[in-house]
Amino acid sequence: MSAAALPESIRVIVRDWLNANHVLFVGRDENVLVDAGHMTHVDETLRLVREQLAGRPLHRLVNTHCHSDHMGGNAAVARTFGCPVWIPEDEAPLVRAWDGRGLWLDYAGQQAERFEFDAVIRPGDTLRMGDADWVVLAAPGHDMGALMFWHEATRVLISGDALWETGFGIVLPGPGWRERLQAARETLHAIRALDPRLVIPGHGKPFATVDAAIERCLSRVAAFEADETKLARHVMKVMFVFTLLERGGMGEDALVAFLGSVPLYAEYDAAWFGLGAAGLADLLLGDLVRSGAVVRDGGRLRAG
Repeated sequence: MSAAALPESIRVIVRDWLNANHVLFVGRDENVLVDAGHMTHVDETLRLVREQLAGRPLHRLVNTHCHSDHMGGNAAVARTFGCPVWIPEDEAPLVRAWDGRGLWLDYAGQQAERFEFDAVIRPGDTLRMGDADWVVLAAPGHDMGALMFWHEATRVLISGDALWETGFGIVLPGPGWRERLQAARETLHAIRALDPRLVIPGHGKPFATVDAAIERCLSRVAAFEADETKLARHVMKVMFVFTLLERGGMGEDALVAFLGSVPLYAEYDAAWFGLGAAGLADLLLGDLVRSGAVVRDGGRLRAG
């Protein structure tokens, strides 16, 4: 099955690495949106969703998990369309308390507009979306409360950040890191057991080469299990590139102060590197510029 062969009731709006993809279900009785993207580009999100709705109402917004690239636009979407918000049950305490560490917000130098939720969803629930029943599946690893949505008849999986064609969402080092990596592995094996024809990921285009994608991810899990320091270095690089996308770049002269002010970098430096903010800046920037993930541009750093 190709993305083009999806039923007309399923509209996949492919975004980028700052904004998660949106999956819009247009049904006879109800229209449902999965994931609202980041707050930074929420005007574009609203435009794209309105375009696909073509004057229809939006009845519900559902999140695969509650990181800023998936839920940052929740408040604006709910405000604009007057729709209730449903989130994974295990994320509810974090959202209710607006836990900046648990939601990876100020802890990781990220931001999202605070929102209220109306209901929770659990593994094993069935959601009616696009005139079809989708089973809710647990997808721990990247986010231990994350969920996926599975349609048995067409074997289509909405995977969130549990599986992309090119990888999967970062798994944090620190206490419980091996359990989180093992959970990510078990989620990948669970996806393989489903034998999906098509995966609609949180980032990137829908894809059918599922086995190859799973193998790439399992190899990465094994590599990180062998070296927690490598995992910490990877997470810092991904988080920093995300910040550059979120902010539209950063002055190179602001980098040391930024790394020194964000708890995640300070904690990781203290635990694994001992370089101080300036040394950590040299380490990360060296890696990221070399790989092309960050570009120096007239005294500014921007995501490559």
